[in-house]
Amino acid sequence: MMSSLSRELVFLILQFLDEEKFKETVHKLEQESGFYFNMKYFEEEVLNGNWDDVEKYLGGFTKVDDNRYSMKIFFEIRKQKYLEALDKHDRAKAVEILVKDLKVFASFNEELFKEITQLLTLENFRENEQLSKYGDTKSARAIMLVELKKLIEANPLFRDKLQFPSLKSSRLRTLINQSLNWQHQLCKSPRPNPDIKTLFVDHSCGQPNGARAPSPANNNPLLGSIPKAGAFPPLGAHGPFQATTAQVPAPLAGWMSNAPAGTHPAVSGGAIGFGIGGPSNPAAMLKHPRPSLDYPSADSDHASKRTRPVGISDEINLPVNMLPVTYPQPSHAQPLYTPDDVPKTVTRSLSQGSSPMSMDFHPIQQTILLVGTNVGDIGLWDVGTSHRLVLRNFKVWELAKCSMTLQASLVKDPAISANRVIWSPDGSLFGVAYSRHIVQIYTYHGGDDIRQHLEIDAHVGGVNDIAFAHPNKQLCVITCGDDKMIKVWDATSGTRQFTFEGHDEAVYSVCPHYKENIQFIFSTALDGKIKAWLYDNLGSRVDYDAPGHWCTTMAYSADGSRLFSCGTSKEGESHLVEWNESEGAVKRTYQGFRKRSLGVVQFDTTKNRFLAAGDEFVIKFWDMDNTSLLATIDAEGGLPASPRIRFNREGTLLAVSTQDNGIKILANADGVRLLRTLENRSFDPSRNMSEAVTKPLISPLTAGAASSSVAERPSAPIAINAMNGESRNMVDVKPRITADESMDKSKIWKLTEISEPAQCRSLRLMDNLRTSKITRLIYTNSGVSILALASSAIHLLWKWPRNERNSSGKATAAITPQLWQPPSGILMTNDITDVNPEEAVHCFALSKNDSYVMSASGGKISLFNMMTFKTMTTFMPPPPAATFLAFHPQDNNIIAIGMEDSTIQIYNVRVDEVKSKLRGHSKKITGLAFSNVLNVLVSSGADAQICVWSTDGWEKQKSRVLPMPSGRSISNNSDTRVQFHQDQVHFLAVHETQITIYEASKLECVNQWAPPRENAVPITHATFSCDSQLIYASFMDATVCIFNASNLKLRCRILSASYLPPNISGNVHPSVIAGHPSEPNQFALGLTDGSVHVLEPLESEAKWGVAPPSENGSASSTPPPTGASSSDQPER
Repeated sequence: MMSSLSRELVFLILQFLDEEKFKETVHKLEQESGFYFNMKYFEEEVLNGNWDDVEKYLGGFTKVDDNRYSMKIFFEIRKQKYLEALDKHDRAKAVEILVKDLKVFASFNEELFKEITQLLTLENFRENEQLSKYGDTKSARAIMLVELKKLIEANPLFRDKLQFPSLKSSRLRTLINQSLNWQHQLCKSPRPNPDIKTLFVDHSCGQPNGARAPSPANNNPLLGSIPKAGAFPPLGAHGPFQATTAQVPAPLAGWMSNAPAGTHPAVSGGAIGFGIGGPSNPAAMLKHPRPSLDYPSADSDHASKRTRPVGISDEINLPVNMLPVTYPQPSHAQPLYTPDDVPKTVTRSLSQGSSPMSMDFHPIQQTILLVGTNVGDIGLWDVGTSHRLVLRNFKVWELAKCSMTLQASLVKDPAISANRVIWSPDGSLFGVAYSRHIVQIYTYHGGDDIRQHLEIDAHVGGVNDIAFAHPNKQLCVITCGDDKMIKVWDATSGTRQFTFEGHDEAVYSVCPHYKENIQFIFSTALDGKIKAWLYDNLGSRVDYDAPGHWCTTMAYSADGSRLFSCGTSKEGESHLVEWNESEGAVKRTYQGFRKRSLGVVQFDTTKNRFLAAGDEFVIKFWDMDNTSLLATIDAEGGLPASPRIRFNREGTLLAVSTQDNGIKILANADGVRLLRTLENRSFDPSRNMSEAVTKPLISPLTAGAASSSVAERPSAPIAINAMNGESRNMVDVKPRITADESMDKSKIWKLTEISEPAQCRSLRLMDNLRTSKITRLIYTNSGVSILALASSAIHLLWKWPRNERNSSGKATAAITPQLWQPPSGILMTNDITDVNPEEAVHCFALSKNDSYVMSASGGKISLFNMMTFKTMTTFMPPPPAATFLAFHPQDNNIIAIGMEDSTIQIYNVRVDEVKSKLRGHSKKITGLAFSNVLNVLVSSGADAQICVWSTDGWEKQKSRVLPMPSGRSISNNSDTRVQFHQDQVHFLAVHETQITIYEASKLECVNQWAPPRENAVPITHATFSCDSQLIYASFMDATVCIFNASNLKLRCRILSASYLPPNISGNVHPSVIAGHPSEPNQFALGLTDGSVHVLEPLESEAKWGVAPPSENGSASSTPPPTGASSSDQPER
């Protein structure tokens, strides 16, 4: 039974308990189910002052820290309880309430808590000016109750829980009566006057030989209204069994049965009723739901019907799962398929250059494949000839017309992903949904001719899905996004036609469809809710739960007659199911998924016969009529854990994403023949590649940065800008001493430049989860693991094996580690409730013994056990959100928490209490570092200010604004990071414009490196090596530079071609860098495409380059690096 049907059953039980006067049980079930908040009961308990019962009842629906409404509700109740104790002069009780109940609010409003505490000192608390009008207890409770009701009605957690559904009296009895009627009609020898004695087993009339069904109970209160033997109601005597005017089943009627009564009068019946041959008026169809267990075929003129027992009316509402269900074949001949019809043969391998997120074959030209990737690239391939026709990097077409929110977001971080690409039904248009606000629509004119058509600033946050549909015979575009909305746009003009609101979480997917001229849209959200919408403004007609309760997509079979969905839960459980549209219930659940999928599973359908899903590094196939696996294919290896997949229209080809940023094309026998006919087709590369490479989006931060080819990164040294503005190959560099001095050739020093993979050891760590930007990266203190936090709020932990090749078990680029998960298969995922993805700041900190990680992604802070990945506790719900975390070096229970409101909170985990709140910055905190030698905490913020705080009394000792290089100004969105030197006296400050070394006690600048040009490529992050002899710095063009920490002189430059795949997109770059805790020449990079790379020098070299001689001039005379992104490195 669907959970939503279970919910309705609870309402029926509540009605029964109320009618039978089981009052305590009614309210206990209300509380435990959390489905219905009985305001009348709540009012009675509040007015009677039954505070324990009031809080216990509330606890079934919300907790204190769920949101600000909940917090206010509990605060008002506990404050009233406290005041009543004071009014009775029961000081002991008042103190107990203060300590046990009210102290939890101190961390949110310390001043208010102090004021409440001071009431203990007054003889009469009414002496307090704000409480001077407090009357007697009864009136005070009544006044508070008015406020509580307003808070409850405004609280989103109580949405849809304050109205009891409109039910006919004794509805549960009626349903049981109907069931007994049905059972009686199935009896082989039905008696005219049946004897019903039990509900524990199905009813069966006694056989001619006198045998009877078991009767363990002689009486049952539920049967009070059911006539005894001799008076069993004849079939059709009850209202529900009366014939209706509907002539055929309405396939979706069952989905609509729980629409809120009275919300939409025209649809109060709650059914969309997309029946074949039914009334064309949607409202009329809604009023005549006709559930059926059969699937009507969209290809036949009539609905096939299962043979029923003689004498049973066709108008009976068949109960769910009452009898084994048969699935009739359509009336026309159904083609026979075998496993050989599944595309299995790898025929093409295409190199896209960045990770494919979505693919779609052209609906008419069967070998034209559209691809969208995780860095916003759009690719158009002719898989017949293996030629890429088009490569477009993401750029905003008209930035000035976009919202300021989007403009600011792109300036802060230009990284963007193509979440979905899709062709229009006739293939003349295609749409791209991006992870930032935007939808772009192109027109397609054949070959490589694509043209810009529409750019729509569609949603706040990511646009998660896009689809085309033809409501009212007019082509439209449907989008959904992180802002919990579905929107419909005119595909010609871009005018918004409809906005559908009603989901409580981000909308993950949309599935438009039509049946018998009725157009509708299914939508799924990240809370697992499925809703359905007509093209009107009357709201959702469906509120059902998808298996998995997280990321779910829905799709119909090619003929539109069968509905499927595939979803993955947060715990990694995947569910591929077929739906019974008439009941809104799962009809089949397909078997074969691993217990814990390592990513969100994608699926597709083909030929009205096969289902396919990418899971466990393979492609899995099912026959639609068989829940067991039909076949699994590994496509000759190289697939990610959850590959993206897409069939062409005929099902002869299957596109599959690969781990190395490529695509494999699988074919069946027909597909192989198709491709062979196209292999030698003429191809004009000059024409087809004319638009293949366009410049990427240039943000204000990178406007002056030199960039390499977008299509491919060169494998040889590339022309980059030197600090004096020259453009040359930076292989042999002769640093300038002064403008007047002549060069001494004996002192020429050669900068080590690494431009090819053979010049260093690099390892890309295999990532089995959906790729998203790495926002934080750190080695564990033991050096045997790397922990990353992705922008999806999921943590990734790689562990190196201890074996003959790696006796120490420590991280190394020579051995591939395992992406580790505990036996339970759960993921460490941060709380992202009510978080705007664009505003979220990710941060974490690791305890000294590697046992715990504290982490946040814009929501509550979570404490995870690193062995089990279990969440030990969560605390500090926003606002404000945590933006940086650091453990105290002497006490793991003390944590410094940088906040988005510019404060720093010193928090004691053990006692769950904020010990101090430090104020000194004007913008969010972006860095924290402790010195256990100087006993200070250094903080940095987005205001480019650095503050030094004493850890003894938490007073601010010094502060200083980071000096900007000449010609540069402080950016509003730029972060500043800090990290202590091994001596615990000096620290490193990293800003996009500079790398600076400070002496902490005096906060004096000891050394600074900064490129002199105003348009230099920004620094994304930097970190000390473990011995503090080197500084590793990453740049937005994916270059890594290695400096001597003592004088900030450049000794080695690593170009992107040495560690990135050859065809990687030009938008990919490191966002964070981390140094190994015991190997000074090893570091790791976290990239914007979600990958993590470990780099080490060659064993023959043992170190990165040679230190430049000191007489070669100042640090600023060294040629600058050429790279950039936005950085994040948690302080150890």
